[in-house]
Amino acid sequence: MTFAVMAPLMFAGLVLFLLLGYPVAFALAANGLLFAFIGIQSGFFDLSLMQALPERVYGIVSNPTLLAIPFFTFMGLILERSGMAEELLDTVGQLFGRVRGGLAFAVVFVGALLAATTGVMAATVIAMGLISLPIMLRYGYDKRLASGVITASGTLAQIVPPSIVLIVLADQLGASVGDMYTGALAPALMLAGLYLCYVLGVTLVKPHAAPALPPQARTLRGAALARRVGITLIPPLVLIFLVLGTIFLGIATPTEGGALGAAGAVALAALRRRLTLDVAKQAMDSTARLTSFVIFILIGSTVFSLVFRGVDGDLWVESLLTQLPGGAIGFLIVVNLLVFGLAFFLDFFEIAFIVVPLLAPVAAKLGIDPIWFGVLLGINMQTSFLHPPFGFALFYLRSVAPKSIRTADIYWGAVPFVLLQVLMVAIVIIFPQIVGHAPIAPESQIMEVPLEVDPDAGFLPPEWR
Repeated sequence: MTFAVMAPLMFAGLVLFLLLGYPVAFALAANGLLFAFIGIQSGFFDLSLMQALPERVYGIVSNPTLLAIPFFTFMGLILERSGMAEELLDTVGQLFGRVRGGLAFAVVFVGALLAATTGVMAATVIAMGLISLPIMLRYGYDKRLASGVITASGTLAQIVPPSIVLIVLADQLGASVGDMYTGALAPALMLAGLYLCYVLGVTLVKPHAAPALPPQARTLRGAALARRVGITLIPPLVLIFLVLGTIFLGIATPTEGGALGAAGAVALAALRRRLTLDVAKQAMDSTARLTSFVIFILIGSTVFSLVFRGVDGDLWVESLLTQLPGGAIGFLIVVNLLVFGLAFFLDFFEIAFIVVPLLAPVAAKLGIDPIWFGVLLGINMQTSFLHPPFGFALFYLRSVAPKSIRTADIYWGAVPFVLLQVLMVAIVIIFPQIVGHAPIAPESQIMEVPLEVDPDAGFLPPEWR
């Protein structure tokens, strides 16, 4: 075995481990240690490089940025178990009930609001599937539209701040979580707007697919509805300001904002008299599981990346991607196609911890802004939760959907929303000012000084515009 083929074989070995179904964290670590052993025996790998491993692992467990993950997870789980989702769906459904497609509009609105407060995709999809789907079917909604709008709205939790996805991407790209949140806010709201536009289009083209609620189903009217809206909407809006407002205003770091959110969620659940010992134990157990999952994958990816760099794998990837025709534009096209394709088979964490660390150095060398690049990847990776056949949002809805909903209905219902997410990726590329960061620095500034490009200049070169 020659040194030149070590990096390609190591990457192929990782793919093989994943295809065989081994856990991602252990596949990463085992693959790294295996090729480190092969490299040492062949004289291609310097054993002294492994001395950096303990320090890297300590850097992971002591990273204050990652502390925001358990805070936001705990906040979301407490709120989900406090019954906020049920109250929001019922109230907003009553508010939009008289409008054709009103229940679908309500699902998108509540999905965005829950994303900004809970940030837990599974809980959002399951809650809306249990509460809204039977009602939508009862009043004649098209099965595919109903299932599609629920799964898509639930995945907004992956891109709407305070998203765990954005925290991980910021960590992997070496960017500020607060800046990533700020950059993702407008695209996230625009994506929710695209969902609403799609529902509106369906109501115009096929009115029977999304009828309005009949008068007997609208039990709240006038002052009672206004009172219910105020009581139901004010607490989550206050919590959103407590978390995101303090982060955007620079009063708190994302980790501190997560701590405020967790404390606020506990207080909100206590005010609703739903903060029982069982609820707290369930939330803490799920939070510990998710946090451990993330940490173990990070440790495994650290072992893999250390050995991969030791066999010049980073240089191999860089040479492949920097030699693409079109420079930075060609790189972005290939990367987005790659991530979109991988999303059919891998979930967000696998893509974030395996692929993004390989892309980040190349993006930096090409002068691509990490915030803009992270938001772009975040929107693209969001499709992994909706992609048939392995999208987790589809599985969550399938687990609670009635038998009258076929799996094929859920899959086909998700397809238009996957296409809308692809459209949002294209919009962010063509109109980068939406993120608030210039995508690419002038060639003279790449890797030398911070980007100082007119954010309104657009992504495309002047000769293309």
